[in-house]
Amino acid sequence: MGMIETVRSVVQFKPLETDRTARRLATAANVDDLRAMARRRLPGGVFDYIDGGAEDERALDRNTEAYQRIEWQPRVLRDVSNIDPSVSVLGLDCSIPLILAPTGFTRIADPEGELAVARAAARAGIPYSLSTMGTRTIEEVRDAAPGGQHLFQVYTWKDRGLVAELIARAADAGYRGLLLTVDTAVLGRRERDVRRGFTLPPKIGLETIVDGALHPGWTWKFVNSEPITFSNVAGRSVGDGGGTAVSLAAYTAEQFDQALSWSDIAWLREQWDGPIVLKGIQTVADARTAVEHGVEGIALSNHGGRQLDDAPAIAELIEPVADAVGGRTTIIADGGIRRGSDIVKALALGADAVMAGRAYLYALGAAGEAGVDHLLGQFRAGVERAMALNGTPTAADIDRSIVRWRGGPAER
Repeated sequence: MGMIETVRSVVQFKPLETDRTARRLATAANVDDLRAMARRRLPGGVFDYIDGGAEDERALDRNTEAYQRIEWQPRVLRDVSNIDPSVSVLGLDCSIPLILAPTGFTRIADPEGELAVARAAARAGIPYSLSTMGTRTIEEVRDAAPGGQHLFQVYTWKDRGLVAELIARAADAGYRGLLLTVDTAVLGRRERDVRRGFTLPPKIGLETIVDGALHPGWTWKFVNSEPITFSNVAGRSVGDGGGTAVSLAAYTAEQFDQALSWSDIAWLREQWDGPIVLKGIQTVADARTAVEHGVEGIALSNHGGRQLDDAPAIAELIEPVADAVGGRTTIIADGGIRRGSDIVKALALGADAVMAGRAYLYALGAAGEAGVDHLLGQFRAGVERAMALNGTPTAADIDRSIVRWRGGPAER
């Protein structure tokens, strides 16, 4: 046997990948890798807007850290030859127990913004939530992913006519559920943005020019794309009368209704006859009150650590809430999800599904729509792997017996 034949017998050469994005994503093993890619590709102010939290960012950090303190108690010798991670949540068919959370100003990560995320979600069989503060309209998202399952997130602003109009548009567009965000009586103080003087959209100044020159790919796309606005309310006579995102951002900050109370749920029910989820529940007491008001779901959420620093870590909140109201309303855990195994841990503690937002913004910033596809594929693989290794072939088999808190409950 000649030298070439010998080498061929023991060495296999990988096929050459000609797509640069695919080559880059092949090295992204997890969300942390996508985050690092996004950090390299995005201007510093844009990355910090996505990555940052309120004040000292303890709530942000504890959301992820809490999942790291949950250990497995795997069961073995169970038939896991057929893993089925699918669930039905709020009448939505989820290929895995995941809903993509609403995020504002998504187009700063990539010009396609919400459209790219909605398409990737539809391909993966995962519901997608559009934010009122989105940079694509209700109708654009529907048209971009006509086979997708869409939810619409709203704030109950002082201008109730505008809120009613948005809800009616979502209903006409076939959206399947409504998320009412209830943790934004005022905006949290996000100190990374304060330090950078960051505005939406980014204003052109010396620092911006320098940062843009260091990130030419993002800058080229940004200056060659249509202006970014809060699309669902652009064109209305608001604030200073302009349609720019800056004026609309000021307007919406003024519009948050500090008088919002539990009695307003009845008004919302008059506008919408589908499922209603309250997003931003952070105590057992409020979970009980939500059930008393008949909402179909609650999203345990501290707004990704972006509102009130030292708010409860979401993973620590799941079990006490499930003990109090489980079976009487749908429980969604929103915050800190970085791996498919985190999704399984949340279900084991009593959640019906989870939401993730920041993770897909990293993916979008790292590689656009292909990055979101990559992330959702990793999430699915991680869910299936954790289910198989814990002896739980279906989502219904996942229960409290397969997890424990490191050090026992006292450490929580």
